[in-house]
Amino acid sequence: QVQLVESGGGSVQAGGSLRLSCVVSGVRFEHYCMAWFRQAPGEEREGVIAINGDDTTYSTDSVKGRFTISRDNAKNTVVLSMNNLKPEDTSVYHCGAASAIVCYAGSWRESVRYNYWGQGTQVTVSA
Repeated sequence: QVQLVESGGGSVQAGGSLRLSCVVSGVRFEHYCMAWFRQAPGEEREGVIAINGDDTTYSTDSVKGRFTISRDNAKNTVVLSMNNLKPEDTSVYHCGAASAIVCYAGSWRESVRYNYWGQGTQVTVSA
């Protein structure tokens, strides 16, 4: 049984930082493209940042220079570090797992490519 369990969400003021973790079980973690998506009420799920098994990373322009992603293959964990948070970053953040080819092919933003998802964790940034 595949499980992705996120933790670390919360509420911060603008300019603050948060760190989200996602622990994965039931798959060969090192073979997966791992990503963080976010989804605000009434909006589509948006790809934020991704990392492949070889630590190549990909991110959307709005978070470049503020968000970083890392993974620990020995602990089956992917971490999203968010700095200089803005109110527009407020959302439910989900971690997703996809075949490695999804990252390599440049398709990491496409949520339909992901096989597995976590339950989500709320991030709220106040002005």
